[in-house]
Amino acid sequence: MITIENSIYTFILITFLACQQVPITGRKQMSLVPESDLVSMSKSQYTTFLESHDVDNHSEDAEMVKRVGAKISEAVIKYMNDNGYSSRIVGFEWEFKLVIDEAVNAWCMPGGKVCVYTGILPVTMNENGLAVVLGHEVAHAIARHGNERMSQGLLLQMGGAALNMALSNKSSKTQNLFMQAYGIGIQTGVILPFSRKNELESDKLGLVFMQLAGYDASAAVDFWKRMEKSGTSQPEFLSTHPSHANRVTEINEFLKSDTFIKHSTN
Repeated sequence: MITIENSIYTFILITFLACQQVPITGRKQMSLVPESDLVSMSKSQYTTFLESHDVDNHSEDAEMVKRVGAKISEAVIKYMNDNGYSSRIVGFEWEFKLVIDEAVNAWCMPGGKVCVYTGILPVTMNENGLAVVLGHEVAHAIARHGNERMSQGLLLQMGGAALNMALSNKSSKTQNLFMQAYGIGIQTGVILPFSRKNELESDKLGLVFMQLAGYDASAAVDFWKRMEKSGTSQPEFLSTHPSHANRVTEINEFLKSDTFIKHSTN
């Protein structure tokens, strides 16, 4: 018989066993879902997404996305291998695509599948600005923010007793949680926002990654100021994203920190 006490013990045990540490920030996180499962699911969803959207494969902008993406991914691979985090990129097959869409958007799925929308290019302006975006989005995947959000959803919706079944049979509910966690709508192509904590953490990891790739991380300040001028901001209390002003403050402080200096000169 499943009792409340047993459920609590199961929850505590699962949480303890699934506790991992995010690179660079060292934050403890809960990742209940095998990352290999998420990489597999993301490849399928990524293929479906590309089949239903216009992709620019040959323009100068498309080549720039591939070029900057290659530099970012190479820097990430080296950092992860050099710092004992190689397991976090197992199964990654990096790919960077430019999607013809006016939305000011970009995202990265588990496994290194990245899409940049043409609508964000006027804000990035150049390779350095694009490196800010790609570093940030890749950081979400490296930090396993989607896994974290999906794990929380599994526990909330199913509880510890049903968790193992949900993960083992990849039920429709599990598939739906994947779509909610990563937010890649096949029709809309919109990614759901991560929490403020996750967003700011991705900012930090992304700054390190772009600096290691040979770009100037301080360009992130001007990028987010341009984002504010583009009219994509809203009051922080209405959004899971940090306000642009708070974001710039956090970025400036991190760029001066020992953590950034230590990891960006790795």
